Amino acid sequence: MVLSHAASESDVSVHSTFASRYVRTSLPRFKMPENSIPKEAAYQIINDELMLDGNPRLNLASFVTTWMEPECDKLIMSSINKNYVDMDEYPVTTELQNRCVNMIAHLFNAPLGETETAVGVGTVGSSEAIMLAGLAFKRKWQNKRKAEGKPVDKPNIVTGANVQVCWEKFARYFEVELKEVKLSEGYYVMNPEKAVEMVDENTICVAAILGSTLNGEFEDVKLLNDLLVEKNKETGWDTPIHVDAASGGFIAPFLYPELEWDFRLPLVKSINVSGHKYGLVYAGIGWVIWRTKEDLPEELIFHINYLGADQPTFTLNFSKGSSQVIAQYYQLIRLGHEGYKNVMENCRENMIVLREGLEKTGRFKIVSKDEGVPLVAFSLKDNSCHTEFEVSDMLRRYGWIVPAYTMPPNAQHITVLRVVIREDFSRTLAERLVNDIEKVMHELDELPSRVIHKISLGEEKSETNGDNLMVTVKKSDMEKQKEIIKGWKKFVSDRKKTNGIC
Repeated sequence: MVLSHAASESDVSVHSTFASRYVRTSLPRFKMPENSIPKEAAYQIINDELMLDGNPRLNLASFVTTWMEPECDKLIMSSINKNYVDMDEYPVTTELQNRCVNMIAHLFNAPLGETETAVGVGTVGSSEAIMLAGLAFKRKWQNKRKAEGKPVDKPNIVTGANVQVCWEKFARYFEVELKEVKLSEGYYVMNPEKAVEMVDENTICVAAILGSTLNGEFEDVKLLNDLLVEKNKETGWDTPIHVDAASGGFIAPFLYPELEWDFRLPLVKSINVSGHKYGLVYAGIGWVIWRTKEDLPEELIFHINYLGADQPTFTLNFSKGSSQVIAQYYQLIRLGHEGYKNVMENCRENMIVLREGLEKTGRFKIVSKDEGVPLVAFSLKDNSCHTEFEVSDMLRRYGWIVPAYTMPPNAQHITVLRVVIREDFSRTLAERLVNDIEKVMHELDELPSRVIHKISLGEEKSETNGDNLMVTVKKSDMEKQKEIIKGWKKFVSDRKKTNGIC
């Protein structure tokens, strides 16, 4: 006799997820569900919804690494359950972090002996690194002012208006005035002369950017250092420099080794860099390096022993994963100077291919510079009919994510598109992107211009009065609607005539 049993409603082992009841209900959005669901169904449903995200490899807005070698992926997965803060339990991971700090410090020409330990820490990104560096500057400034019997209630930082938002966060969260050097059309980085003019006795540091987010340009840290040295001599101050090398810190040493921007300059006291950008590691790792131990006040370092041993810590958060630290060490020893140089040279070459392709169209003005982060920032030569935002929107139809944005104050009338060239952006993709941009421009040329669209949607129409003078009359809602319908009917009709199938 054959025995059988009927599967219960919750038993999905004999059914596919799509044959189950779990795809017939909406996913919870506000409250945790009362009942469990099978792991297969949870995975499939979430995975399907994630398909609507953009493709990270085609996200040309981001500086963040989107590809690593399979061997490094294995290391990441094997250490994903390690809490980095448990230094006593995971001493090898701690050692790998210290090795990374030493290697990066030497890369930035820190004044260290061959076996001398560098001063620095791994962070979750450059934002945390900047917060820590800023706190060190603020505390050093406060200590000096208190020793001199002077007030400590009005600290400030001098930066360019092109700084990343994390600097604004630091200023607001830790009550430091942010004094910004305004930009101007054609000059989209901090002017060193104007920056030094803004320095006063309450300036805790001047922040220079090695790789502006807006156009990739390196600021002139050498000139800033020289001007600030002179001002410090004249005033008796000792205003230092911090270099935000989030994007450029892993580029300049390999593409522009003679460029002086790092600890070779005496006033540069700390540098931050994003390992998850051109350090070639997935998101979640940054570094901050100090010139010497004296540049990091001891009172900012905490010592804990409840995890098994005395552990110094200087971070804003506590627990974090170990995977990205291990991945950074992998990249440093896997690639070495030779490998990083090759990667950066490839990025620069593909940037040139893209830039020249855009220039050949005759439609764009290049805003980015040749020396800097490998990216192409560009704007329309003529945006009277269509805008950069329309170009960005239409490129998404081809899968590309290319941001459009306006420049900061004093240059906010300039709108820019930006393509970041990362390690995994090949020459073939660069050529394909140029072709797709040309297609988009052709499609936009066939669309009603925004001027015509504005009139058809708009609030005005022109009529001639009895004296043959043009006067403006408000359109009624019905007239607006008729104009829109008429315009789009004509557009669709014209498209049918030119796009027939044969």
